[in-house]
Amino acid sequence: MESVERPNFIIDGNAIRLRAEDGSVLAEVTYPACGDGVVEIDHTFVDATLRGQGMAGKLLDACAHELERTGRRARPTCSYAVSWFEKHPEWAHLLA
Repeated sequence: MESVERPNFIIDGNAIRLRAEDGSVLAEVTYPACGDGVVEIDHTFVDATLRGQGMAGKLLDACAHELERTGRRARPTCSYAVSWFEKHPEWAHLLA
């Protein structure tokens, strides 16, 4: 599975974020635990200043790599995450 170049995302518990220098969140994906080894990808946010640059896709790519690294599976409920997994069948093995 090819990885896309990712900005300096920070893994923060069950979230991956990109922060501005002032600490504000510029982009994030959240994935709280919803079962044994399963997370719910329930929220994707990209600040208006970064939209149209593929940032949401980079977040989901980073999320997929993190879930694979930690042996967890995903139940996407956020509409963007659902669509991303449909477009990236190479990550279907992560779906719960």
